[in-house]
Amino acid sequence: MLVWVMLILTGIKVTVYNNNLGVIKETREFEFKKGIQEVRFTDVAAKIDPTSVSFEAKDVEILEQNYEYDLVSHDKLFQKYIDKEITVYTKEGIEHGKLLAYEGGVITLQTEKGVVTLQVNATQKVEFPSLPEGLITRPTLVWLVDAKSSGKRKGTITYMTEGLWWRANYVGILSKDEKKLNFGGWVTITNRSGATYEDAKLKLVAGEVHRVAKGIPPRPVAEVVEFEKAAPRFEERAFFEYHVYDLKATTTIKDNQEKQIMFVSPRDVTVNKVYTYEGGHNAKVKLEFQNSKQNGLGIPLPAGVVRIYREDVDGSLEFIGEDAINHTAKDEMVRLYLGDAFDIIGERKLINRRKLDRNMREESWQIVLRNHKEEDVEVRVIERLYGDWEIIEVSDEYTKLDAYTVEFKVKVPADGEKKVNYTVLYRW
Repeated sequence: MLVWVMLILTGIKVTVYNNNLGVIKETREFEFKKGIQEVRFTDVAAKIDPTSVSFEAKDVEILEQNYEYDLVSHDKLFQKYIDKEITVYTKEGIEHGKLLAYEGGVITLQTEKGVVTLQVNATQKVEFPSLPEGLITRPTLVWLVDAKSSGKRKGTITYMTEGLWWRANYVGILSKDEKKLNFGGWVTITNRSGATYEDAKLKLVAGEVHRVAKGIPPRPVAEVVEFEKAAPRFEERAFFEYHVYDLKATTTIKDNQEKQIMFVSPRDVTVNKVYTYEGGHNAKVKLEFQNSKQNGLGIPLPAGVVRIYREDVDGSLEFIGEDAINHTAKDEMVRLYLGDAFDIIGERKLINRRKLDRNMREESWQIVLRNHKEEDVEVRVIERLYGDWEIIEVSDEYTKLDAYTVEFKVKVPADGEKKVNYTVLYRW
């Protein structure tokens, strides 16, 4: 049987998804002989999904496909050599004989002198005459193909692998007046697939691609971290119901590596700082901005973590909070919860509750806001109701956000206090 010989790697494309999935497409030039022959393709990812593999070459028919992954290991070599001759070197000398058993780190040999047992950790070297049939040094794809003619031609191998995923990371620097945010983004590609992809054309797919449940592994600590700090190098476009980011140039993605590439160049966006109170002790502080072209953005933002810094009086940047965002389309609002406002305190009290009849109850609530800052603030008080409700008495104007939520926009004076009272009638 003839063996197919690979000649030149002419191109590799890597598409990485958010959910522990990569699609690898390699194009190589091959030397074929006419007729049936075996094809061996190494350098595939260790975490390949063998059911996803396809091979295409002009005038070549695939008769059979196999994935071999019985890799060489210390234990497998011993197991394969049961009842065969090996040589063991120790400090005391050399033992040669038939391997009778190997278990628990103990080698049992039948030698000319009799049966000998040796501890593996006491040996200096073990010689095996050859690599046993069936053991390989790297995961290998094997095809049986029928080539219609001899000659060189290109073939394309495509497969899916786990161990590849990417995420977005954003950094924002808040201005001193807290009205502008210098906002930029990076993508971090993690490769734990068991293969290195040299000079690859890279695509990133943003969106929730449905897969039969396998899940995303916990984020590992990569052995290598590489930063590519050039100008943004991605072109974004819509694809089906997702968004694709094409890297303009090729890049090498090493195994056990995290690679970071800028994809949103820093730009200034107008932001609004918002205080909200939804119960508890402190008000929450949030930043809001519109992801629009008019506001300096207007691009699809993949899901990721946004970290915010602000300049201190000594000129140093200090971390003030972070939040995760979902995939955010252009012209949508981005809302970031950064932490609790130290100087804005809230207290929520049930003042009165009474049952009017079998199907009706009345509740009176009071929200007290205390502002210890030196300037006035506006706090958005969020109240969540239930069932069939009606607010029958209220101290401040409110907005109905949905069927069960109302919002009060409350002005709280500097170093002062403001009370909001309302009575709600429930029917069922």
